[in-house]
Formats: sequence, structure tokens, C-alpha cells
Amino acid sequence: MEKTALLLVDIQNDYFPNGRMELHEPHKAAQNARKLLDFFRNNSLLFFHIQHLSQQPGASFFIPGTEGADIHETVAPLEGEIVIQKNYPNSFRETPLLTHLQEAGIEHVVICGMMSHMCIDATTRAAADYGFRCTVIEDACTSPALSIRGRTIPAADVHDTFMAALNGLYAQIDTADSFLEKMKK
Repeated sequence: MEKTALLLVDIQNDYFPNGRMELHEPHKAAQNARKLLDFFRNNSLLFFHIQHLSQQPGASFFIPGTEGADIHETVAPLEGEIVIQKNYPNSFRETPLLTHLQEAGIEHVVICGMMSHMCIDATTRAAADYGFRCTVIEDACTSPALSIRGRTIPAADVHDTFMAALNGLYAQIDTADSFLEKMKK
């Protein structure tokens, strides 16, 4: 069986109600991510908490040292669990993630978290380019609504568009329950 690791990307307080960058249905995505985390914990499989910390001048969220930058309680790391801090959308850029995965002999990464159109997209494409087989758990990811040329694209459409774009060449798109059913076989 191929060696699999879970990446929980940026499930942080600023993306939840009263945060500085609230996303569409973050609790639903976090609950599905928690199902995955519980399975990986209970089966002693490798997983990584990824935490974004803003370094850009004028950044409005994920400010280091603020509660908003903390990983949300739904998927909060336990003592001794690996937390990889990043400063860019791509979870591999200037972090030890690739080294950890290679040293563990990981062939398949399961990716979930926030935001579908930014850090999930960048991390998935990078993982595929590094030769990992990727599965994105679409119901454990979410995005905000986005605007361009005076038009607002609803959050669900942003999310679905990015899942559709990743599906096939870069990743297999699945749901938490479907993925876990396959893993239990």
C-alpha cells in the first residue's frame, strides 16, 4: 500500500466568524478536516498541520502573535504533532515540508484546508510537481467570494471552479466520507 500523509492547510481562526477574513462555511470544512485528522491520528499515519503567518507589510490577517493566526480548535495540534509554519500560499516554499515527506517515503498526499483558490491550489500543484499523487478533500476546503471587474463570484462557485481545475491532472477530488470509506477497506 502506498504511503500516505495528510496536510491540514491553514485552518486558522481568522477564517472563522469574527476573524479578519471569514470564509464561506468554515465550520463545515473544519469538521470534515477533523474526520480526516481523527482517522490519521487513530491509525498512526503521518500528518502535518500547516500554519500561515503573514510577513508582508500591511497584512490584514494571520498576523504572528494574534489569536487569529492560531490553528482553529477543531483541528488544533496536540503536543508533539508537527506544525509547519509558512509565509506563502505554497506550503512547500521555504518550509521543511518536502524534506519531511521524502524522508518518510510518502507517495500520496491528502490535502484539505483553506483557501481553495489560494493555498490549497498552490500546495496541490506544487505537490503534484514534486511527484506526489494528490487527493484533495473538497468538502474539507472552502473559499470566500471573490470580485473582478465589478462582478462578485459566489464563494461556492470559486471553490467548485478550483476543485474542477485541479481534478484530473493535479489531483483526485473526493469527499471526506468517501475517502475514509476507501481507506478503511
